[in-house]
Amino acid sequence: MNDHDIRQLIPLLEEIRDNQRIQLERQAEALALQREQFALVQKQTERAERLQDRAEELQVKGAQLVTGARKSMVVIVPLIVALLVYLSWLIFR
Repeated sequence: MNDHDIRQLIPLLEEIRDNQRIQLERQAEALALQREQFALVQKQTERAERLQDRAEELQVKGAQLVTGARKSMVVIVPLIVALLVYLSWLIFR
């Protein structure tokens, strides 16, 4: 290599270095964006988990209400039938 070849090579190497620096900056920006998106996904996942937990609690409470209603119907329905029979007896006697 002579002096002329080195002079031509220097700007080329500088351009490569500059392009590598630009590429590194872009990669850093992309990484920052990915971190932001990951944080957003984590927040959404946590929110979905909280909503799921709340829905499960509501389902348990609903099941408890239905169970209580069924138990009370065992008492109420025969009582109503007995009162209807008594009312009919009073009316038709």
